Amino acid sequence: MNETPISTKYLLKRFYPYFKPYLHILVFDLVCAAFTSACDLVLPLMVRFITNTVVNEPAALTVEIVLKITALYVVFRVIDVLANYYMQNTGHVMGAMIESDMRRDLFEKFQRLSYAYYTENKTGQLISRITTDLFDIAEFAHHCPEEYFIAAVKIVVAFVILIRVNVVLTVVVFAMIPLMLFFALKFRVKLRKAFKWQRSELGEINSHVEDSLLGIRVSKSFANEDVEQQRFEEGNERFLTTKRVSYRNMAGFRSVTRLFDGLMYITIVLLGSLALIGGHIEAGDFIAYLMYVSVLLEAIRRIVEFTEQFQKGITGIERFIEVMDAHIDVDDAPGAGPMPDVEGEIEFDNVSFTYDRAQNEEDPEAAAESCVLSGLNLKIAKGENVALVGPSGAGKTTFCNLIPRFYDVTGGTIRIDGIDIRDVQVRSLRTKIGMVQQEVYLFSDTVANNIAYGRPGASREEVIEAARMAGADAFIRELPDGYDTFVGERGARLSGGQKQRISIARVFLKNPPVLILDEATSALDNESEYFVQKSLAELSKGRTTITIAHRLSTIRNADRIIVLTENGIEEEGTHDELMEKNGIYAAMNNITL
Repeated sequence: MNETPISTKYLLKRFYPYFKPYLHILVFDLVCAAFTSACDLVLPLMVRFITNTVVNEPAALTVEIVLKITALYVVFRVIDVLANYYMQNTGHVMGAMIESDMRRDLFEKFQRLSYAYYTENKTGQLISRITTDLFDIAEFAHHCPEEYFIAAVKIVVAFVILIRVNVVLTVVVFAMIPLMLFFALKFRVKLRKAFKWQRSELGEINSHVEDSLLGIRVSKSFANEDVEQQRFEEGNERFLTTKRVSYRNMAGFRSVTRLFDGLMYITIVLLGSLALIGGHIEAGDFIAYLMYVSVLLEAIRRIVEFTEQFQKGITGIERFIEVMDAHIDVDDAPGAGPMPDVEGEIEFDNVSFTYDRAQNEEDPEAAAESCVLSGLNLKIAKGENVALVGPSGAGKTTFCNLIPRFYDVTGGTIRIDGIDIRDVQVRSLRTKIGMVQQEVYLFSDTVANNIAYGRPGASREEVIEAARMAGADAFIRELPDGYDTFVGERGARLSGGQKQRISIARVFLKNPPVLILDEATSALDNESEYFVQKSLAELSKGRTTITIAHRLSTIRNADRIIVLTENGIEEEGTHDELMEKNGIYAAMNNITL
């Protein structure tokens, strides 16, 4: 809340490219806004004419003149209705199109941001930015330009007309406007900060609700519903505090404007009445003056009302830009080309990695202490089946995440077929690598579509064959709708083993030259594991396979077993060779027996 906001001028400059394609709509929208203003501005002139004519020359006001004035006003009203329809319809659509364009770019940015960004930012906060923030920006894009334009037209035209009626009274009234704006702007700055704070707390609530609902089984199993309720109440109370602050500032903002509203009316009634008594102003002019001041004050009130919308929109733009300007840790290097056909040789050349890149750059000594991998050298031959074992936290998963560049190394080089993986396009690199991760994620879709995610556009026959190879075909056919069964959110309607086999089927369908299996069979029963291991053995022929396993029985037939600890590679060899050494691997193997 105490952060210094980015200047409004800069935010509008960044927002302008999204407005530019629709400027023609905005221009016509403002023309319509001018027409709606004309209707309000012409009425006091008509009343003034009628009143002064009745007072000065009653006989001059005929039925014919009254009918003509009425007809003219009807024409203005028809124009007002048509113009207002365009503003409400096409104007809103313009805002929606801008919102759609920004949501497209924001989602694209989400797709490009690296893993590190999502470990540092809560999902609820990001959802808030792509929903609530963009809606407020759309409202800002449509309403604020036209409302401020209408207010400007009414204020300028009212001033021009009123100055001709009575100079002194007009100057006194308009002299109050700068004072009103001066005090109002002080509250506007506070409003900006309050709205940003409010959005941040709303994002926290979204994050907690999402986290709580996704973990509802865990909270119920521990009978911790009260704990979750308490956590929510704390966040809800903080959000209520932000509301109190914003409403307090909004109340001050509006109170200032209402105070000056009252001062203007008192001034007009007092000075106008004295001028009327002294014969310095005619009755029609006085009535017109009161009507124009009402129009003027109504315009100022509209500015006040839409100041809240303006601040919400500016806050939304600021939060949008924060994401769009977020650094992409892993991106294509300039001139990077597609990855050529891969044979599968992988080389780690003096590779080091720490998750805290900023610390790595600012404090090398502290970074050295927190390195997950340090000076790692390893070469995996084409088609070799390598298994990684070792204690938790040794860096096995990190080792595998570096190959598809989920993270970039902080030192050294990783090569595939002699090519530095940082010299090729990230997307192209990842198409050559298949992964079955320890944490299975299924989309809220059908079984078939979840498998087909491995290769979009695959035929149903190919999907079924991939499922058969993963040992999933039998249980899928027993589901209520077979391959067309919806799996529920995150696969909630399936067992852990079923979800794992579907995720394995995705990789079978992708059929990549490099396979990374991170605890791929950890959730399978013995029978399913047997069939999957048999299929994996067949799939691994001629392909480079890296397997992370805690269940050592699953990797006994690996061509090479790498024992990775916090000190790096401690042992390597076949199962029999490592058992003969009677070292770390043998000790781990004896524990699992």
